[in-house]
Amino acid sequence: MENFIAYNPTKVHFGKGVTNELGKIAKTFGTKVLFVYGKGSAVKNGYYDKILKQLTDADLHVVEFSGVKPNPVTDDADAAIKIGIDNEVDMVVALGGGSVIDTAKVVAAAIPAKATSWNVMTHKVQITKSLPLIAVLTLAATGTEMNAFAVLQNHQTNEKIGWGTAFSYPKHSFLDPEFTYSVPKHYTSFGISDLIAHVFENFFGIGEASLTDKISAAIISDAMHYAPLVLAVPNNYDYRANIMWLSTVALNGTTAHGRKYGDWGVHAIGHTLSMMFDTPHGASLSVAYPAWLRLHKATIAPRIERLSELVFGKADADYFILELEKFFISIESPVRMSELGIGKEKRVEILTLMNQNKVSGSVCKMGNTEHEKVLGLMYGDTV
Repeated sequence: MENFIAYNPTKVHFGKGVTNELGKIAKTFGTKVLFVYGKGSAVKNGYYDKILKQLTDADLHVVEFSGVKPNPVTDDADAAIKIGIDNEVDMVVALGGGSVIDTAKVVAAAIPAKATSWNVMTHKVQITKSLPLIAVLTLAATGTEMNAFAVLQNHQTNEKIGWGTAFSYPKHSFLDPEFTYSVPKHYTSFGISDLIAHVFENFFGIGEASLTDKISAAIISDAMHYAPLVLAVPNNYDYRANIMWLSTVALNGTTAHGRKYGDWGVHAIGHTLSMMFDTPHGASLSVAYPAWLRLHKATIAPRIERLSELVFGKADADYFILELEKFFISIESPVRMSELGIGKEKRVEILTLMNQNKVSGSVCKMGNTEHEKVLGLMYGDTV
């Protein structure tokens, strides 16, 4: 087992009606709020009105930035930063899924530094503090509600990268499973694929940690159990609650304890597809992960066998990959590039960007040859 530090300062409020305390809590951080939200579903489903009322009833002055895209971009973050600086806000409240909360993390860090989002993301500006961030989650997927990390894409540089500091954890995160009832079926599926992929990224990292292995397998097993249930009955509170908490624990540090670091190569592949084709993040991961496992099977076979035994009761790498693929198919999360609408005529363009951005993992390294092989597997080529 590797040395590790277990630290997570985010206070999570989980359950029905928890947002009723939001205004009172927000008031402890000041009087001016930058309220960040997405492109319409939060307004359409009444969540915007509910949170805005909490803020205004607490006599807080609210300025807004709306329209954060599902694959968040630096342009939106910079526009929100300007609003926050111009209005001298004391805090940021984010209502939405991973894209909104990730954007808000960067915005909250950039405002005190009067920096652009990309200068923050690329560490050209040293972040020594951040405005308090309160997150209200509406999509179970990324785990951003209880970690310090954010991902943004920059269309000027053709990059999508991750970032995080000790200052970028949300102070409070409000998780009401009823806020996820309105998530469409396919995005529910993509969110489940995303949370499973987060567990994989740490599991295939460096470090043997028996308890962490078992916790990781339990998250995957529960996700596979609840996935068909929540897709069949989307307004079932217990099903939504379990998926919501699974996605949080999948990336709040728990699955990393005892490991030196994770791999994260599959996320780098997925970021390439999101950058080029605006592919939903979870959908890119369900296509990439079976291909990546096949590519690296010879190298990481003992780890795949260990996970297969814990999840399926059979220590067999090939069996695990097939069962994983079957699961993604069963929840209608894509497993081939054709299902994403990305034809083979795009291969050269994709490989060019993968090579340009040096797509690789921390454990399973990838270069030009591996890029060609994994992309071929994603199109359905044989090993």
